[in-house]
Amino acid sequence: MVTAQCKLYAKNVYSDRLHNTSGNSRRQGDDSDNILRQRGSLEDMRKKQRSECPVNLTLEMLGDRWSLIVIRDVMFRNRRHYNDLLRLSEEGIASNILADRLNRLMRLGLLTRTADPTHKQKAIYSLTEASIQLVPLMACIIAWGKKHTAAAKVKRHGQRSIRGQILEEGGQRMWEPFMAELRAAHLGAPAPRRSIFIERLAALERAAKPGNKTSK
Repeated sequence: MVTAQCKLYAKNVYSDRLHNTSGNSRRQGDDSDNILRQRGSLEDMRKKQRSECPVNLTLEMLGDRWSLIVIRDVMFRNRRHYNDLLRLSEEGIASNILADRLNRLMRLGLLTRTADPTHKQKAIYSLTEASIQLVPLMACIIAWGKKHTAAAKVKRHGQRSIRGQILEEGGQRMWEPFMAELRAAHLGAPAPRRSIFIERLAALERAAKPGNKTSK
């Protein structure tokens, strides 16, 4: 059941990316050069496709060692500046690889880059609707990894896994609330008046504070 849902979401994400690339770019300022680069990247991808299988097509976009790690850090750990993504990387991503993946994810329409209004020399990276729709896939990866890899033996701790923990424990009912939170933070969508995800996140953050007897 979960596998079928993950495949369906992967197929929908790729379909949305092919049909809505220019629309997503216009929402970020109608930058015509950026639109042309994205179209060119997608055209190159079409020419190099090994098959039309949605699993293959998704892996051609995200199947390298680092792309999903970068999206994970933006999505779950709210690392939206280059220096944070580099300095706080648990996997130790190299600066040239990070720069390459950020540029590639922007070309594919999975990230956008805008100037940081609080600092002239910094930029903010944001998720797009297509990458936000990866939440169910990421949730499936978390659940599978906790069951079948060494991650099952690692004790949860602190902020590093708190959002993933909520998705893991809450299951499908947490997917849409988390996606609504991401749309508000990254796309400027209205924040929901009440969110079970936000309420659970606040509770876990309080429990994780040093000195709290309920923290793990």
